[in-house]
Amino acid sequence: MILKGKYGIITGGAGGIGKDTAELFLSEGMEGVLLVDLKQENLEVANKELNDKRVHVFAADVSKAVDVKAYTEKAASLFGKIDIVFLNAGTEGVVKSLTEYSEEEYDLVMDVNVKGVWLGMKYAFPYLEKSGGGSIIITSSVAGLTGTAKMIAYTTSKHATIGAMRVGAKEGAPFNIRVNTIHPSPVDNRMMRSLEDQFAPGAGAEVKKGFESMIPLGRYATNRDIAEMALFLASDKSKFITGAMHVVDGGFSA
Repeated sequence: MILKGKYGIITGGAGGIGKDTAELFLSEGMEGVLLVDLKQENLEVANKELNDKRVHVFAADVSKAVDVKAYTEKAASLFGKIDIVFLNAGTEGVVKSLTEYSEEEYDLVMDVNVKGVWLGMKYAFPYLEKSGGGSIIITSSVAGLTGTAKMIAYTTSKHATIGAMRVGAKEGAPFNIRVNTIHPSPVDNRMMRSLEDQFAPGAGAEVKKGFESMIPLGRYATNRDIAEMALFLASDKSKFITGAMHVVDGGFSA
C-alpha cells in the first residue's frame, strides 16, 4: 500500500497505460484519482471497467490552458490536495516523411505532447507545493532517445519532453517536487496498432514482428510494464530521484 494517503491525476487516463496505471495505483492504496482524457465517452468506459468509487473523470484537451487549469482545480476540489501527476496524454501523429508533413499535423502533435506537459506542470506546481511536494511523471518514449524515420513530430516532441522534465526538476526541487520521464519501447496497445497500420497498411502483424525483432527481450511492453515504473516514481521509494530518464524498453535502446 505504498500510495496510501496519496491523491493524483492521470492524463490520457482512458487509454491503455493510463487505465492500467490507475488500477495499479488504486491497488497500492491511492485514496483518489482523477482520470483526464479528451472524450467523455472513453472516460466513462474506463470508469466502468475500473469500477472503483475512488475514481473520478474529467474531459479536457491537455493542449488548452483553460482545460488544464480546470482539471487541476477539479482534482484539488475533490481531494483537498494533489500529490501525484502522471502526464501521460499523447498522440502519435501521422507517419510521413518530413517533407510531406503538414504544419497542422505537426502542430497537433507538439501541442498535445509538449505544450500539454508544460501546462500540466504549470498548473500542478502550486498544488504540489501546498502538499509539501510530490511527483510529476511524464510519458516520453524511446523515440525521445533516438530518431525514427517518418515520425518527425512525434520524435521531436518526445525529445522535447526531456528538456521540459529537466527544467521542472530544477524548479521543483526547492519545493520537494520531483519530475521524471518514462521512456517506453513499443507498447502493445492502440497507439502501436495505429502506427503498425500506417507503416504498412494491411500488414500490421508483419510490422509488429519487425519491431519485436529489435527488442532483445523479444516482445512489446505491456501497459502494466509501464504502470509499474510509474508506481515506483509516484511512491516515496523514489524520493531521491528527480530529473531522470527511466527507460522501460526490453533492451530496445541498448
